[in-house]
Amino acid sequence: MEDALRFFRALDVWIYLGLAFLGAYAFRKMIQAWQELRGAAFGLERESAQTRLNRSASLLVMLLAAAIVEFVLVSYIAPAVPGVYALATPTIDLLATATTTLPAVATEPAAAVLTPTLTVEQTGVSGCIPGQIEITQPVEGSDISASITISGTANIPNFGFYKLEMKRPEESNWLTILAGNEVKQNSSLGVWNTGLLPPGYHQLSLVVVDNQGQSRPPCVVQVRVINEQTPP
Repeated sequence: MEDALRFFRALDVWIYLGLAFLGAYAFRKMIQAWQELRGAAFGLERESAQTRLNRSASLLVMLLAAAIVEFVLVSYIAPAVPGVYALATPTIDLLATATTTLPAVATEPAAAVLTPTLTVEQTGVSGCIPGQIEITQPVEGSDISASITISGTANIPNFGFYKLEMKRPEESNWLTILAGNEVKQNSSLGVWNTGLLPPGYHQLSLVVVDNQGQSRPPCVVQVRVINEQTPP
């Protein structure tokens, strides 16, 4: 599936040009058949012209359907499939931060007592650029439950698409939960249903990619999912 989407995305312009060329050819044939049908004096000539007219019209309809399918694949389906684009995984930066800061935490037991369940890697907003890559809701450290609207900004030069990912602080793999291909400026990025998530801390990441497939450093915030079983 990912290979096919990459193929259609890479040849997007050529596919549209090919469909346009075939469409012009089919339209010309349809006009010729229509003119012959109007000028035909005998039944056999009319039947032949009608057959060519129907054939040309059917070809035009199929070409139009192919163009619509290509547009939907490239504009809506491909951005929602992370593997279609060569993206730098956000976990690399987070893990790199952990390797440099964990020794400092080990030498400060008092700080560890204040936050016994969290490491430096697991807290704090990172990678957010106001006006370009930013999560404004939910805010860092907030408690959330049920379905929430994620708000923020995804607006970089040569914008391509954005995606929202999540994981537990102790996990290394990100799970894509939402994606979009429209520029967002202090508006809704999507709705996140947290009702089925286990209670506790979760990290939310906003990754913005340009139209060349290059991703910017992700904006990451940490929140806590709560329900009846969540300890105070």
